[in-house]
Amino acid sequence: MSFSVLKNYPYTDEQIQARLAEYQNGSLRYFDFSQAYRFILSVIDLTTLEGSDNAARVQQLCEKAMAFHDDANGIPSTAAVCVYPPFAAQAKSILKDTDIHVACVAGAFPAGQSPIEIKIAEVAYAVAQGADEIDMVISRGKFLEGDYQTVYDEIAAIKAACGHAHLKVILETGELGSADNIYKASQIAIAAGADFIKTSTGKIKVNATPESFLVMLDAIKDHYEATGKMVGMKPAGGIADAPTAIAFLKILENVLGEKWLSNRYFRIGASRLADKIRAEI
Repeated sequence: MSFSVLKNYPYTDEQIQARLAEYQNGSLRYFDFSQAYRFILSVIDLTTLEGSDNAARVQQLCEKAMAFHDDANGIPSTAAVCVYPPFAAQAKSILKDTDIHVACVAGAFPAGQSPIEIKIAEVAYAVAQGADEIDMVISRGKFLEGDYQTVYDEIAAIKAACGHAHLKVILETGELGSADNIYKASQIAIAAGADFIKTSTGKIKVNATPESFLVMLDAIKDHYEATGKMVGMKPAGGIADAPTAIAFLKILENVLGEKWLSNRYFRIGASRLADKIRAEI
């Protein structure tokens, strides 16, 4: 890929804020609130990513994900559970008779500061253990140095290591510094083969924000209009209550529209949100 052709982000900070205000002041376009809450539950990647994670906690997480499902009341399960690679096989075994996917963070999550050979080995291990989806982090230091080629090459190599598993590429937008950087990192990730692009690890102070979400959606939309290829989107970190989730859904509806309203193309990474959405339902 020639990085001399990366597009600059076409909106100013003031224009971003004006667009966000317009979306938030409007109504939901494709749902009433009851439908919206069910949709939000269906796109959650129910997550535990702590150093204290253990088999009992992963068992509990998987059982919780399954317990939301209630056909009689039209309540779905979550889309996936997201765990560290050592728990992939356990989660896959527990969830084998469900539609709930197993997602793993891999590739030196959350800092990304390991040699590419180590990153690839961890990704391959997670897939071999049963992961359906891999959430990787880009090398933010390399990106901020302007070494876009290395960022692209690493994503492409990890995509190859994923095999059948879908790849979500985490930009860690809170470390990228500007809307233009977020937009360019999105372009690189998409060009390198990302099935999804994702805002954040949830491990730094600034995680998913409406601003970063909007910029990434614009990158996805531009790619779709140029190529016809749909790329998924996953905001993660800080979406912990129903009003915040609705606010992000309004942005998605306005920028990308109805085609993206499924867990094939939209996810929310969260550990606390699902219970609050279930309570709203």
